[in-house]
Amino acid sequence: MLYPSNLEQKLGFDKIRILLSELCVSPLGRSFVQKIRFTDNFEQVQKMIQQTAEMKQLLQFDSPFPSQNFFDVGRHLDKAAIEGAYLLEEELYELKLSLATIQACIAYFLNKEDIQYPFLTALCKMTLPDESDKNTTKLNKPFELKALMGLIDSKIDERGKIRDNASEELSKIRKSLNGLENELRKKLDGILRNVRSNGWISDDFSMTVRNGRLVIPIAAEHKRKIKGFVHDETESGKTVFIEPAEILDLNNNLKELEAAERRELIKILAELSSKVRPYVPELKRAYNFLGIMDFIRAKAQFAINTKSEMPFTSNLPIVNWRKARHPLLYMSFEKTGKTVIPLNLQMPENQHVLVVSGPNAGGKSVMLKTIGLTQYMYQCGMLVHMAEDSTMGIFKNIFIDIGDEQSLENDLSTYSSHLTNMRYFLENANNKTMYLIDEFGTGTEPSLGGAIAESILQDLVKSKAFGVINTHFTNLKAYADKTHGIINGAMRFDAAHLEPMFELEVGQPGSSFALEIANKIGLPQTVIANAKQKLGNHQVSFEKMLKELEIEKKVFSEKNVENAKNERLLKQNLEQYTQLKEYLETQKKSILNTAKIEAKNLVKEANQKIEKTIRDIKEIKADKELTKIIREDLELFEKKELKIEIKVEKPKLAEYHLDSGELGIGSLVRVKGQETVGEIIGMRGKDAEVAIGSLKTTIKVNRLEKISRKEYKEQMAEPTPEKKIVGINLNEKMMHYSFNLDLRGKRGEVAMAEVDAFMNDTIMLGYPEIRIVHGKGDGILRTLIRNQLKTYKQVGKMVDEHADRGGAGVTIVTMK
Repeated sequence: MLYPSNLEQKLGFDKIRILLSELCVSPLGRSFVQKIRFTDNFEQVQKMIQQTAEMKQLLQFDSPFPSQNFFDVGRHLDKAAIEGAYLLEEELYELKLSLATIQACIAYFLNKEDIQYPFLTALCKMTLPDESDKNTTKLNKPFELKALMGLIDSKIDERGKIRDNASEELSKIRKSLNGLENELRKKLDGILRNVRSNGWISDDFSMTVRNGRLVIPIAAEHKRKIKGFVHDETESGKTVFIEPAEILDLNNNLKELEAAERRELIKILAELSSKVRPYVPELKRAYNFLGIMDFIRAKAQFAINTKSEMPFTSNLPIVNWRKARHPLLYMSFEKTGKTVIPLNLQMPENQHVLVVSGPNAGGKSVMLKTIGLTQYMYQCGMLVHMAEDSTMGIFKNIFIDIGDEQSLENDLSTYSSHLTNMRYFLENANNKTMYLIDEFGTGTEPSLGGAIAESILQDLVKSKAFGVINTHFTNLKAYADKTHGIINGAMRFDAAHLEPMFELEVGQPGSSFALEIANKIGLPQTVIANAKQKLGNHQVSFEKMLKELEIEKKVFSEKNVENAKNERLLKQNLEQYTQLKEYLETQKKSILNTAKIEAKNLVKEANQKIEKTIRDIKEIKADKELTKIIREDLELFEKKELKIEIKVEKPKLAEYHLDSGELGIGSLVRVKGQETVGEIIGMRGKDAEVAIGSLKTTIKVNRLEKISRKEYKEQMAEPTPEKKIVGINLNEKMMHYSFNLDLRGKRGEVAMAEVDAFMNDTIMLGYPEIRIVHGKGDGILRTLIRNQLKTYKQVGKMVDEHADRGGAGVTIVTMK
């Protein structure tokens, strides 16, 4: 069910019909464009959408589809069905050409695999009769169709004329005609030369035809010089057209042959039409297929022109759209190089009514028409402009209240027409209905209009219908905020520059920004101030809160983008660091292994050298001179070959005096070979429980040695330098870091400490810009903070925040 009756005109679908008609190549396709109807039959919608999507794919990526000779021969077939009637040459010629197009379309799909274009192939096969049906002919099998085409082609040539060999009789007649015409022309040429030589006719005159007979033109003053019959003369009367007497019989014979030819042609046409007559029902079905293919091709071409796609389809009345665009607006903007802001409409679970607010000229009405037109197009079997992962639902009813329905004939005001529409909505809306209402409740006194609108909305919510409503009324925003099943939405607005952004945001109400726009336009400040006073603090505060929320959201949105960028950069750096660390660890292991092997080889070689030296000394029986030479050789080997020196220093233990007494509870002890000192707090056989600071552990008694308590206290009293390395977790710092520091209400020394800590984190993490909120007040805290910030050489500049986002109460710090 559709409401109102002119819904197509209000949504702009009538313009889409015109565009589709222009894309059709024949009246056959245009007739189907006029037959487009909205349907809630899920299977039918699916079939039409799939057919269009397959044709779109075919046009974009496959071989060319037949697009010529889509003739509408319906009237010719009606004529052929009448007994005794016959088709003319041009009618049979159109039938011949269009049958060839049908054959080409059928062959196109039958030559493809069924899985490639299953829906179009199924549509093609529907034009072929069921072989089990005894009441149908077998015309529409491809070879039978080709046979009929061949029969017509044997009689009608490529110029649309009956061939000379269409019958034996016609062949004889045309041969006689050709011979007679040649003889006649020869005689006329002789007469014409004689007339021209006598000066009775100018050289540019030649034979012509009058009343179906060959004649020659001659000057009027010489007409009696030639015997013959005058058939005509020029308007001036200076030239007459004479049929010479000597060719009169030849012309008579020519007329007789022409009459015989016409009779034979009619006979041939009648016979050919009689052979077409039995197949008229099947041919009409085939031509219906041709019209449907033209229509589907036009829809596919429109989808290509508007970048439309086939989203998911659900048999439920749901809306889950991403990047939807108004097709007509898209085509208009594309010509001028503009971009249409996409519409994202994804309703949370159990929410079925969206109340949209925002300033005038913010795109609310366009948003409503985009929703209505997109849903209507889809349920008419057309592809829609949105992301392919969107989901289109199926609605049984679409109701809209868009535009002014003021009627002088019915004595209806604008508000009365709106109420009439609302009454229809309330009476007929159900859980399978989509309703769209523009400027809900306007047209009468605002307080009364808002109250009535809220009451109507309350009843519409109970119907569980899916609805989108545009409004400026604050009470409707508040009602949506506290009522289950309704959610607020807003057309986004750049509060800083007072410009619409044409983006729908679901989840929070929008401000009308009436006072801000009035101020931008230049309305006197006294008028604006007076308006605020009349409006009341509550409404002004509400609008102010919405405005501040919009500003804050924009600020944090920009910062989130920047943070995401920095996070990606940090992730890349961490990956590079990890790879470098792994590489260094691998290299370290490799170097150590090589060093160990070289050291081992060196030691082995040194041992061999020493052993050889000792053996040589023994052999020469410690001869001084020879021994000296051998020692010098050993020293030279040491200087030449010793390349790696590995020096390991054992940790130096603290020098405590050991106590020889027995171990017991309270004794100071340390593990042998270790430096850490602990106290025994419990004994269990051969095990002692030792407390080392806050750590408790159990150690075998034979591994402990007792420390003198007196000497330990003296050493602990001496100041010893201690180095401590503390690790910093950059990931944790990044995760908890905020570029915004709020110091409002804090004392000076506390604020300075927080500023220092904040600056340390900022410099370490490399943030280019920070925001410090200190408030305005007397400016003392602001001065302290800015003087402190000047001590940091990393600070580039300090400026006040934009007036709409805090002004002098916020300092924006840009780092160098």
